Amino acid sequence: MPGFLDRLALPLLRLADPEQAHALAIGALWLAPLPRPPADDARLAVEAFGLRFPNPLGVAAGIDKNAAVPDALLRLGFGFVEIGTVTPRPQPGNPRPRLFRLDADEAVINRLGFNNDGHDAVRRRLAARAGRSGIVGINIGANKDAADRAADYVAGVETFAGLASYFAVNVSSPNTPGLRDLQQRALLDDLLARVIDARDRLAARSGRKPVLLKIAPDLALGDLDDVVAVARARGADGVIVSNTTVSRPPGLHERDGAAQAGGLSGRPLFSLSTRMLAETFVRAERRFPLIGVGGVDSGAAAFAKIKAGASLVQLYSGLIFRGIGLVADIKTELGDLLRVETCDRLADIVGRDAVAWTAEAWPV
Repeated sequence: MPGFLDRLALPLLRLADPEQAHALAIGALWLAPLPRPPADDARLAVEAFGLRFPNPLGVAAGIDKNAAVPDALLRLGFGFVEIGTVTPRPQPGNPRPRLFRLDADEAVINRLGFNNDGHDAVRRRLAARAGRSGIVGINIGANKDAADRAADYVAGVETFAGLASYFAVNVSSPNTPGLRDLQQRALLDDLLARVIDARDRLAARSGRKPVLLKIAPDLALGDLDDVVAVARARGADGVIVSNTTVSRPPGLHERDGAAQAGGLSGRPLFSLSTRMLAETFVRAERRFPLIGVGGVDSGAAAFAKIKAGASLVQLYSGLIFRGIGLVADIKTELGDLLRVETCDRLADIVGRDAVAWTAEAWPV
């Protein structure tokens, strides 16, 4: 089924404006009678953040901003889905056009700006699927005009505590002015303290939900020291590495498209995001698991992320260029690579190459 849908849909979606193509894809997933995926190879199961994932592949935030199709995405074979980013009040985001494909680079630039339907609408959709299986995390953010941005994150925890499998605290989007300032030590310490306090206050009623921090790949290493130190001190359950980059690698082919403002994702992000992943792994000292994001478009790329320190990985741009069949392909490749490594489980290789990654020249 995925292969047939890819052959049918990908050429047509390439002809559409990128944001229209995304809306069409979400609509197709909502309508498609997708069968339940086959059982995963038991060696691909992962235990992290107190949750058991059937496989390590997740849907990155941004694909399903409004919780329209989490169950359809799970039926594609993903081990988990992260919806959002969701803000307390609906907001339209930045003016269009704001999403750009760099086809020759297998990359995407977006400056969407947290466009979403807001807490109330997303909560209704998630409440409608209550009781269904599958890990669905919620990526929470702040409205652009919020007077107290930390309060917006607390509101996200309070709204979704009974519905989220985990929370991802997004302080790393480059498309909301000033948001990345929340990665500064004092501001981050205050934010995580308030978010984790809200989670703990609600734990008796809703269960203890893991709180993960999503960071930028553009942090200086001194700033990363602070971020990891705060996450450890405040008891965060994990870190997602990374969001999109505002840098532009010099080897990009589509120079005109690369000049667009916004965050770059896809294949050109792989080296930088994986280096930051390894740097984070070394600093975390296994105090919490990491999710690796950025340029995952093959089993080899996912395997490299895991060896650099990721317990789980997430996809987004790879699906745009490779289609939904990529999910099954990566899982098959991961099984094959484990066989070559003579490993019984993915946990055996997490972080194996992290130190080697940190010794390399800095990616450009």
